[in-house]
Amino acid sequence: MSAEQQSPESQVESAEEKLVTEPESVDVVKEEVVDLSVDELVKKLALAEQKATENWDKALRIQAEMENLKRRTQKDLENAHKFALEKFSKELLSVMDSLELGIQASNAEEADVAKLREGSELTLKQFETVFAKFEVVAVGSEGEVFNPEFHQAMSIQPSDEQAPNTVMTVFQKGYTLNGRLIRPAMVVVSKAVDA
Repeated sequence: MSAEQQSPESQVESAEEKLVTEPESVDVVKEEVVDLSVDELVKKLALAEQKATENWDKALRIQAEMENLKRRTQKDLENAHKFALEKFSKELLSVMDSLELGIQASNAEEADVAKLREGSELTLKQFETVFAKFEVVAVGSEGEVFNPEFHQAMSIQPSDEQAPNTVMTVFQKGYTLNGRLIRPAMVVVSKAVDA
């Protein structure tokens, strides 16, 4: 018989020898490789998950910081546009006050004074148009209820004609720019007459 044609008994014996010698050594090596590989893979997976969590947290923080920066920048930009003319308007207030005083002083009947008054009135209207264009609004007129946010009381006078805490006289108008007070109105405020 050739080696290929061994008897069934000899084939069983040779297979048993292989099972006894080879599989034990292979199984032991495979178990060590598998155990080490699984442990290493578990450790690597844990590290990868930890890094992924840290990177996710960093990404969320960066995104939140970018949103906050975007909102803050947008607010700063809006405020810069809204209040950029504040200094400009403060400088123009003294010119406006001077023109009003000039008109009041020019109430005489002389022709030159009338021309001066007319010119001053036109200039004043131009200023009012510019102020309206840039949302500079005058506050403080007679008959208003006294508001300490917009009025500065220069004096208090008793009055039978007006309700208490009413503006009786305006010494100097106040102005707001886009709702923000630039200068309060200087006023005289009424109070109840003592009995």
